[in-house]
Order: sequence, then structure tokens, then C-alpha cells
Amino acid sequence: RILGAVVAGCGLAVAGGVFQALFGNPLASPYTLGVSNGAGFGAALAIVLSLPAAGVQMAALVFGIVSVGLTFLLAGRKRGASVTMILSGMLVSAFFSSLVALLKFTADPQEKLPQIVYWLMGSLASVKFDGLLLILPAYLAALTLLFLYRWRINILSLGEEEARSLGVNPARIRNIAIVAATILTALSVTACGIVGWVGLVIPHMCRRMVGVDHARLLPAACFTGAIFLALVDIC
Repeated sequence: RILGAVVAGCGLAVAGGVFQALFGNPLASPYTLGVSNGAGFGAALAIVLSLPAAGVQMAALVFGIVSVGLTFLLAGRKRGASVTMILSGMLVSAFFSSLVALLKFTADPQEKLPQIVYWLMGSLASVKFDGLLLILPAYLAALTLLFLYRWRINILSLGEEEARSLGVNPARIRNIAIVAATILTALSVTACGIVGWVGLVIPHMCRRMVGVDHARLLPAACFTGAIFLALVDIC
């Protein structure tokens, strides 16, 4: 359970810091592109279909990634524009939220509906070691990629023209960082459900401690988010 808190807290805090930098929006969070509602729909669908815990995790992961794919599809060629991406994410999030409401309406109120509501609330009580082992390889790969790209994220925060003048392809770096942060978010959600606040507030706390340089900010967010969620769960 403590390992699950560390994994979720670290992943959500790092993804939140990346999204806030890429979109230039202090209110951006790991769920900006509709990941939470997409993953929530996948988990709810798996629960309604009576799939095992591993199936619920896999369905949440798949639909979390599908939601971001739909966001990219709606944004089209303008996905490099942060406003377009955020608006597309809001549309996709609303779409999956409606589907979740439909599943809750049709689910068995005695058995399935409480499971869906409990999962959507977010909890570390049902974290299993086998489930964490299932997601750790992809989780570590996405986290490592974001750490390797943290210098380039600094350049992107300067703006499109400045990034191009420094010989950087901003669209490619932004897309890679978004996909990696989305995978990190989706995997964190599959571990413990939808846990808010961590990915929004922890990056701002770390900026006050270490500054805006993402070479220091992302490692600080990683450790602070992990320690924070573990302490909150223990208390």
C-alpha cells in the first residue's frame, strides 16, 4: 500500500508539473486531457462486465490512453496550441463523464454500482503488489523519459519561436512529453483510482522550494508527491 502511494504520488506530481509547463497554465493538472474520465469509464465498464482486478486496471489504462488519442484527434493540426489541446481535453472528458454516468445508471445498484463509485473516489486500500508489478515497467519507462526531457521542457516554456531559434523542434518534444505524462497519469490512476489535488498543488509547492527550472523541479515533485501521498494515506 505504501509502494502504491509512492507510485501514484510521484507519477501524478511529475505529470502535473509537465502539463503546467507545456500548456503554460498554472491550473493544468494530470487530468487536463481527459485521462481521468477515460480511465474511469474503462474501469467502470470492466466492473460492469465482472472482470478481475487486473482486467479493471488494464481497461482503465487502455481507455485513459484512448481518451488522449481522441484529444489529439480533435485538436488536429492545431494540437501544438495549448488552448486547442485544453479545449479538446475538456470535450473528451465530458464525453467519457457522460458514459460513466450511463454505466452507473444501468449498473446493479446492490453490487456493481458501489464498486464503481468506490473506484472513482480513489483509494489505496485495494492496491495489490501483483497489480503494481504489472504497471511498473511502463511506469518507469515514462518517468525516465520525462526526466531525460526535463531540460527540453525548460526550452519549451520560453515559447515556440525561441525554441525553434535554439534548434529544437517544439511540436515533437511537446507531443512526446504529453504522451509520456499521459501514460504516467493513466498508470497512476489504474493503481489507486482518481486521486485529485496532488498533481495540481504539489508542482506549485515545489516551485516555491526549488524554482522554475525543471531540471530540479521534476525530481523535487517526484519525491514530494510520493512522500505527501504516503503520509496522507498513513494519517
